[in-house]
Amino acid sequence: MFLRSFLSSGAALLLCSGALAQDAHVDFSKRVQERLQVLGFYQGPINGDIGPHTQAALAQFQLSIPVPASGQLDEPTVAALGLERSEPQSAEAGATAQPADEAATQ
Repeated sequence: MFLRSFLSSGAALLLCSGALAQDAHVDFSKRVQERLQVLGFYQGPINGDIGPHTQAALAQFQLSIPVPASGQLDEPTVAALGLERSEPQSAEAGATAQPADEAATQ
């Protein structure tokens, strides 16, 4: 009985931390969309979904800077957007970002 309860609480912790990581990833994706919108590359909804419209906007942005136009959110693109990930190597693991101009004012 104790083992079943312990395993259940451990699973709940994993699910909770996974949800937090997902929330942080969505927040970062929204910041990317907002930045692309401000720069005139994205006109879609700010929903945190890096789908086809956001990828197309990323590719257009990448064409405007010296970065290969992959439509992917790689580190050079993140830096060129003026954003930072809290954990540079893991966007999917709950990274967050803040536009560089916002970070400088805080």
